[in-house]
Amino acid sequence: MAEIAIEDITSALKPGQTIAALDLGTKTIGVAISDRGLSLATPRPVIKRTKFTADATVLLGLLAKENAGAIVLGMPLNMDGSEGPRAQATRAFARNLARMSDLPLAFWDERLSTVAAERSLIEQDVSRAKRADRVDSAAAAFILQGALDRLYSAGI
Repeated sequence: MAEIAIEDITSALKPGQTIAALDLGTKTIGVAISDRGLSLATPRPVIKRTKFTADATVLLGLLAKENAGAIVLGMPLNMDGSEGPRAQATRAFARNLARMSDLPLAFWDERLSTVAAERSLIEQDVSRAKRADRVDSAAAAFILQGALDRLYSAGI
């Protein structure tokens, strides 16, 4: 798995492939998948975290099923733009995943994506219990939609 710039992600795709986004939580991994036209992000069920190898196996199986050709990984930067412990854990996850997959990966600033996802779920009148199960995948969809919009606005 090679780290690439978000602007290079579409050139890494084969025809018909999608882009996946991940929001790494401490207990779950939120997943979203683009459509084949690379214009719309759709959340998928979260992956409950256990051990890295098991999590990665489930994740890579889902990405293969969804025909994902690249990954956008949410980077949890501090509000001042610096990287803290969560960002370091995200980079470690990416390094470990690179040992198991050759999918290209781009990082995307995920500041406030969980807050936006939570607000959206509240606006949709999703109960508190169901929001807890869906917020990481909704955040992954916000991350992916932001990346897709950036690609579209750049004409890529």
